[in-house]
Amino acid sequence: MSVSPKVLIVDDEERFRTTLGKLLTVNGLDVKTVGSGSLALEELGQSSYDVILLDVKMPEMDGVETLAQIKKIDPNIEVIILTGHASVDVAVEIMRLGGYEYLLKPCPMDELMEKIETAHERKMAREQRAQKTEATRAPRTS
Repeated sequence: MSVSPKVLIVDDEERFRTTLGKLLTVNGLDVKTVGSGSLALEELGQSSYDVILLDVKMPEMDGVETLAQIKKIDPNIEVIILTGHASVDVAVEIMRLGGYEYLLKPCPMDELMEKIETAHERKMAREQRAQKTEATRAPRTS
C-alpha cells in the first residue's frame, strides 16, 4: 500500500492504548491515541482518520455510542472494535451502525495489521468510487 493509514486508537486503558500505539507506529502506521469516546469525537473535529480502533467498554460514552457519533461525523471512517468483552448483541449493534470488524483482545498483531490494511483499502476504494461518480455528474463546459 502506498499511503499509510492514519489510525486513531480509542481505549480507556492507558497501558493498552500506549502499547498498541507504539506497536502500530513501529509497523509504519500514523497513530494517535485518546482515552475516551468524547476525546475521540473532539479529535475527529480537528483531524481526519482512515481507521479507528475502538474499545466497547468505556466509562461515560461506551463504544457503541461513540461509533454512532463517529459515523455521523464521517460515515467513511472504518471502525474496528477491539474488546475484551464478547457479546453477540453488541456485535450485531456495531455492524448495524457501520462498524467494519469486531475483534477480541488480545488480538495477534499480524491479524490486526491485516484488518487495518483491509479497512484502509476499503475506505480508499469507496472514496475513489465517490470521486468518479462526482466527476461523471459534474456539468461539462465546452
